[in-house]
Amino acid sequence: MAKHPPYSVVLTYIEDRQKFAVQAIDRARLAPVMAGTLKAPILLDEHNFSLDDAFARRLGAAMLSLIALGQPDIKQYLSVTQRPIDELSGQ
Repeated sequence: MAKHPPYSVVLTYIEDRQKFAVQAIDRARLAPVMAGTLKAPILLDEHNFSLDDAFARRLGAAMLSLIALGQPDIKQYLSVTQRPIDELSGQ
């Protein structure tokens, strides 16, 4: 198996093509570009170190919501919430 350096993942919404592009970028190459940008830490201990379906859904919802701040045309397609599914169903 090939060994890879640590990656960052960049999710881009390309409006004119109505598609997303997901790119894995070497962190060292991306670091200068990220300096001084918005950073929203997600602490694993707040999620009991459980990277499960609920965590993935909330992470995805947060990413889509953040993209929508800068590209509001995508809001017409969004129907997600930040809250966990079990909170939504009243369980």
